[in-house]
Amino acid sequence: MTLPPGQHRTDGFPRFGKHLHRPAPAVSIDPVIEISGALAESFAVPLATLATLPRRELTADLHCVAGWSATNLRWEGVAFETFYRMIIEPSVQPGRSVTHVAFGGLDGYRSVALIEDALADDVLIAERLNGRPLDSDHGAPARLVSPGQYGFVSTKHLCRIELHTAEPTNADASLADRLLAEHPRARVWEEERHRYLPAWSVRPIYRLLIPPIAFLSARGGRRSPTPPASP
Repeated sequence: MTLPPGQHRTDGFPRFGKHLHRPAPAVSIDPVIEISGALAESFAVPLATLATLPRRELTADLHCVAGWSATNLRWEGVAFETFYRMIIEPSVQPGRSVTHVAFGGLDGYRSVALIEDALADDVLIAERLNGRPLDSDHGAPARLVSPGQYGFVSTKHLCRIELHTAEPTNADASLADRLLAEHPRARVWEEERHRYLPAWSVRPIYRLLIPPIAFLSARGGRRSPTPPASP
């Protein structure tokens, strides 16, 4: 199997995320996805609604920007385009042109994608991985999966979707986030790793992150299935 430029196949599927050294966030008994932004009115969608929408199964790889790839992952969920067209789009304010979508997780992580990338055919809101419900390491109860982009786009523990008419800024970005400066499209086959620097120049830096990521992942531990918390 041919991998994208600069990627190396890894055994298994390592845990990754915003707070690798901590247990995954707890999930409410009745989880929802909050929808906000360029809408007539914000609203919340019970996660149970996904079960009523057309289902999609997808076998795809996940490519970490650090350079490892987990291959042949079997995802199941709802195509984001289906969710957008059926649930979100009817509430978009007339005359407003959505250009970007921001995805937020229960762990505080947030990714941003161009609307055309978010609506790509292989982008899912996934609830199952390899025939089982997602565990806490990989985004329970639901997560974004965008195989054509680096893994930092595929927000875990999905709980918020924001619609924007221009690229949103992140005033709270840490120094590390500012230095890494994630590429706005993050397409793996184009090797769009960094917003400003050429791919060859950042490969060694990102690969140096793999050992500490593995160490922090082991410290975080697995809590599966994620126990419910109070709403």
